Amino acid sequence: MSDDEQNPRTADDAAAGSAAGRTGGATGATPGGPRPEEIRFFGTTWVDHGGHYGLRRAGLAAGAFAAAVASCFVLRFAFQGLRIANTGGLVNGLVIVMFAVCSAIACRKTWEGFQRRPDDPAREDALRSLKAIGFIGSLLAYGARCLTEAPGEKLHRAEYEAALARYEKRRGSRTGNPAARKKPRRGR
Repeated sequence: MSDDEQNPRTADDAAAGSAAGRTGGATGATPGGPRPEEIRFFGTTWVDHGGHYGLRRAGLAAGAFAAAVASCFVLRFAFQGLRIANTGGLVNGLVIVMFAVCSAIACRKTWEGFQRRPDDPAREDALRSLKAIGFIGSLLAYGARCLTEAPGEKLHRAEYEAALARYEKRRGSRTGNPAARKKPRRGR
């Protein structure tokens, strides 16, 4: 029997999108209620900050910053290759400006992605190559976000709490003995 057959998702869970999540035995989930969405490298430990959550955040922040520094060295070697090729000052300047602008845009878009869902997914797909060029900015944004929380935790927590509130409201309206309810009076 699959996970979906054991724990079927309700229409509200599906409507809640990411708040309904895809984890089986999620920490902090109400039985039969919505389940939190996993965050990469954190799983569902962001719900109750268990499972070495702080160590993961520190390790990922250090790893992201180390990868950004290593990437800068790789770009430096590439720039030295342009100098050896004698491409000229204009091309060298354009390459520097291109990486700086792409890194700034990638940093901003990555940071915004941790705060809210994209309004236009097609536009985000169009910016994918620009983010790939500015990968250093994305690494810096990821590392900086890891210093305060799991990247995207605030967004996931808001969605999860909203899904829990909807579930409790639905569940609360269905409790009680249905036979004891007053029957509506029919027109005379």
